[in-house]
Amino acid sequence: MTSRWNLFVCKHWITIHNSIRHWVRETSHCLTPETEYPSNCQEGTEYNEDLAPTLTVKFFGAGTAACIADLVTFPLDTAKVRLQIQGESQFSEGAKGTKYRGVFGTITTMVRTEGARSLYNGLVAGLHRQMSFASVRIGLYDSMKQFYSRGSENASIVTRLMAGCTTGAMAVAFAQPTDVVKVRFQAQVRLADGVRRYSGTMDAYRTIARDEGIRGLWKGCMPNITRNAIVNCAELVTYDIIKDLILKYDLMTDNLPCHFTAAFGAGFCTTIVASPVDVVKTRFMNSSAGQYHSAINCAITMLRKEGPTAFYKGFMPSFLRLGSWNIVMFVSYEQIKRAMMRAHQSWEAPI
Repeated sequence: MTSRWNLFVCKHWITIHNSIRHWVRETSHCLTPETEYPSNCQEGTEYNEDLAPTLTVKFFGAGTAACIADLVTFPLDTAKVRLQIQGESQFSEGAKGTKYRGVFGTITTMVRTEGARSLYNGLVAGLHRQMSFASVRIGLYDSMKQFYSRGSENASIVTRLMAGCTTGAMAVAFAQPTDVVKVRFQAQVRLADGVRRYSGTMDAYRTIARDEGIRGLWKGCMPNITRNAIVNCAELVTYDIIKDLILKYDLMTDNLPCHFTAAFGAGFCTTIVASPVDVVKTRFMNSSAGQYHSAINCAITMLRKEGPTAFYKGFMPSFLRLGSWNIVMFVSYEQIKRAMMRAHQSWEAPI
């Protein structure tokens, strides 16, 4: 079973990798001339901030920045997951789920009952997810926007929304197994005898594939595509628009304060819009086999048993997490892109 699972994973990653490379080659003619780097940088030439970063810089920079943001905000994400599944635990037969109250109350309870390390349950899978997921949904956003606008510099809101939906869906299809494992780890509670649902990240991948089939690793894929299409549109498009407006009206320069303001606004808008879908996604991906027939059935069950407020469970940790995550990610992303471009220009400069 293990060798068959490893073979499947290898084939999956290779197929996705080749598909992305093929897409980049096919759409490269839609890029504007400004997206290419000059090969004749002269010695002593200062760094030109007007040059747009290459696709490789965006792809690698987005994944790295997202991993940095996850390292900083992961405890808030874990608290959010625990609050989101709390009602589910209470309605489970025979469950004696710990009662969590608020963001910091949840964190305090987890540290007291399970130890500080419990706040980082699923971190490895989370980093796997961000390095693959964010690289696609954020790194390919500008290229997809140029593709839909046919190389025009003035992309409309509809074009930006289409680009956000497309890269969000592509990222989910690519990285869904890592998201399932991350949520399972964050949701698991250490039992009285110290037994855990999964002993490690790779064990989780193997156990889910063995007990639930390969489809189990893509459990909740459709609600996750919906959620990430919404998140991508709210997050990337909002950041894009706020940043463009700030620069258009000369409120700030294209620097850290501008990136901070745009990222904070993007985080707030994203939380408002995506919270209901995020709760359903988390409940459905964490559910045992047969508990819910579909994501829609999960949403209906939540509404019937817990009321409409259940869709905004964990809102404060979601906002704290998404707001802080967006700030750390976008600020890091902008700085990483600039650092990589400086390095790129220095490498191409003659000695």
